[in-house]
Amino acid sequence: MTATRLVDQDRPALIFRVDGVEVPAKQGDTLLTAMLTAGLGHVRTSEFGDGGRAGFCWMGACQDCWVVVAGQGVRRACTTLVEPGIEVIRR
Repeated sequence: MTATRLVDQDRPALIFRVDGVEVPAKQGDTLLTAMLTAGLGHVRTSEFGDGGRAGFCWMGACQDCWVVVAGQGVRRACTTLVEPGIEVIRR
């Protein structure tokens, strides 16, 4: 499934990496927004074995969208802004 960007399509484009693959984003996107808009389908795999997770609260209150950012450790994808060249590893 791919999310569709309805507004702010004219913001500058950025490229970052998820699990070694280049992913497009727009300046000001959170990692969660960029990953779902790019069609990745999930931001992490549940540690309880029930499949991919794509965020729950979208405001930084839960742990459903945790990813590893190279050089920064575990971060919430819903509150972490995309930066050019950032490296994300899905957990």
